Amino acid sequence: MERFVCENVFVPLRMGPSHKAEMLSQILFGEKYEVLDKVGHWMKILTLFDNYTGWIDINHLQHTRDTDNSPGHVLNRSLLCYKEDKTRLVLEAGCEIYAPDLKKKTFRVGKNKYTAGDEFSEHHIVAKESVSDTGIKFMNSPYIWGGRIPSGIDCSGFTQLVYKILGKPIPRDSWQQAEIGTEVTFIDETNTGDLVFFDDERGKISHVGMILSRGLVIHASGRVRIDSIDHQGIFKAEINDYSHHLRTIRRIII
Repeated sequence: MERFVCENVFVPLRMGPSHKAEMLSQILFGEKYEVLDKVGHWMKILTLFDNYTGWIDINHLQHTRDTDNSPGHVLNRSLLCYKEDKTRLVLEAGCEIYAPDLKKKTFRVGKNKYTAGDEFSEHHIVAKESVSDTGIKFMNSPYIWGGRIPSGIDCSGFTQLVYKILGKPIPRDSWQQAEIGTEVTFIDETNTGDLVFFDDERGKISHVGMILSRGLVIHASGRVRIDSIDHQGIFKAEINDYSHHLRTIRRIII
């Protein structure tokens, strides 16, 4: 089975082989995937980071074959770099790089070498912040359904990004995330970093946020924002009412 590494900042991952199909997720720079099927100029792929299946447009692709199975280093902030043809590329947090040489300011993806600026350091790939500080870094990132990067992210993409930076892969969708970790029974027993899940009128998990501190949740809803939370759910000050109904709480050990 063919395996590749993405070399675009991101590529939309769609429900079907059409630009009119819903964007389910994204595959990010440095992430790896396997090709399952091809239809016209579309490929059905399986992402190796979170085992997500969808369709990508071959015309969007910049990629290289994965030949060494080496693990990537996850960026925790944006990084300006240059391709071998001297064109610029701005990578975002969550993207992955390989074989970083901090002295030469270079890294590789597959057979291609990239050059970064003088600011490139271990701080880009070594996450020393707490889970709360990591989440706050992405405050006001706009909400985009299916987004996984700070310039456009959805609720489960946000929680996945925070944990990815901290070295803990978690599933892509909120309902999948609600099935991992251990249950926390009461909101008063939560710790920073616990994931809180909310259901819709049909009783299905439809939203996820992360406990920032006792009584506060950070989540992507319109934008990455901080709201109050109690045993009923998220209280939104602008509407003076609850916007999300609390369903369950899960603790994930990093």
